[in-house]
Amino acid sequence: MIHFFIFLPVLASLLIFLVPVRWREEFAGAAAGLTLAGGLWSWSVGGLSAYSINWIPAIGVTYSVQMDGVSLLLGIVTAFMTLIAVIYAGKRIPNPGTMLSLILMMETGLLGIYAARDLVLFYVFFEDALIPALLMLAIYGKAHRMAALIKFAAYTLFGSLLMLISIIGLKYYGGSPTFALADLQAHPVTGSVQTWLFLGFLAAMAVKLPLFPMHAWLPDFHAQNHDSGVADVMGTLYKVGAYGLFRFGIILFPDAMLELRPILMALAAFTALYAAWIAFSQTDWKRLLAYAGLSHMGLVGLGIFSMNETAMIGALFLLAFQNVYTGALFLAAGMLQERVGSLSTKVGGIMTQAGALSGLTMTLWFASIAVPGLAGFIGEFSILLGAYQVYPWLAFLAGLSTIAAAAYALTAYQTTYWQVRPAGAVLAHDLRDLDWLILGAPVAVAIFFGIYSGPALALVQPVVRAWMNGLGGGI
Repeated sequence: MIHFFIFLPVLASLLIFLVPVRWREEFAGAAAGLTLAGGLWSWSVGGLSAYSINWIPAIGVTYSVQMDGVSLLLGIVTAFMTLIAVIYAGKRIPNPGTMLSLILMMETGLLGIYAARDLVLFYVFFEDALIPALLMLAIYGKAHRMAALIKFAAYTLFGSLLMLISIIGLKYYGGSPTFALADLQAHPVTGSVQTWLFLGFLAAMAVKLPLFPMHAWLPDFHAQNHDSGVADVMGTLYKVGAYGLFRFGIILFPDAMLELRPILMALAAFTALYAAWIAFSQTDWKRLLAYAGLSHMGLVGLGIFSMNETAMIGALFLLAFQNVYTGALFLAAGMLQERVGSLSTKVGGIMTQAGALSGLTMTLWFASIAVPGLAGFIGEFSILLGAYQVYPWLAFLAGLSTIAAAAYALTAYQTTYWQVRPAGAVLAHDLRDLDWLILGAPVAVAIFFGIYSGPALALVQPVVRAWMNGLGGGI
């Protein structure tokens, strides 16, 4: 079943071109829906057990995969938002076959990242997810897409090269027979070598958190992608750095992470506050959402780097559900652009003409700024509570970003959806047909898990506690 869950999307991405053009949207939707159904079934049976075989025995590479609680939660969220992206792409993008293929191909890369229990396999999936992201930008992006593409590729490939060197170093210096996580954990690297190898691994994860100063690719990447927001949904899901640090960093580099904890927590807190401050000055919805997402990921990084159980649980919870409401906000911005021809935060008066679009967008923003009763609150509160137990002043600084978030989000919302509609402006029609599902489903998820977080926390908590027990009961 685990192979079905991982590889069904990429199989569908290849077969879609054999399907008649008029049925491609339905075919892609069925593949994405079956993948989500596979994830939900896996949840119902308690996860997917480990599977491991030798892949390239000569150099110790294995095909080792597993879907435990954390992987499964992130995998289900990925499958859910991929389905939403597929539905909107079919509705919004003319002749969407290529875009649908790239979305499904990227989904397999992301699911593979979460399932991989071999570092070389993790690296392969990590790079596989990059290719469709670049192609979406290159094919469907705006006028300055090539500059954004080069910047995105340069940051990612630079970090990936350093990560690959660190992966090889872990096996070489530790004497592990394979690159499987279990073997690497049984043959640890210690001392200064561990620190240097961690820095190489961190470089790639910092790009995909992202973390200041490795974030510069992010605003242009979102601003230059297709106006629909579909590629931005997949880009949001590609923020896998925090997961990589949790899954591999804490286990393989515990001493280095502890040694660098104050610096890394300070960088994460600064990222959260800095991004929130920059977001306040943005007048383009996509750039504003890019910095809002960066601020959220600063909080996620704070939770992971704290190596505190409560903060880490909150970080993984926030990592999962910010993918839902941030991704949906990009689609809401795409719907706004479709109606008024602009992504400006100054268009004014949308509420008077498109009340449902405005109301659902407002609910998603409430989740984003961590209003109690919505999914964002649980993750952010847990992160700050746990980080406070480690470095109170850093938790305080990062906490200021939640105040700033309310300021930038509500200010931009007011100037877009309230105020006065300019005379002679185009009429903005309200939600129609599938638009209700595209925004309504993420809103329902944000409300449900904001009120009843138990099922999601039940997936995350045992894994985090097992990880911390592996470090001697926590640090």
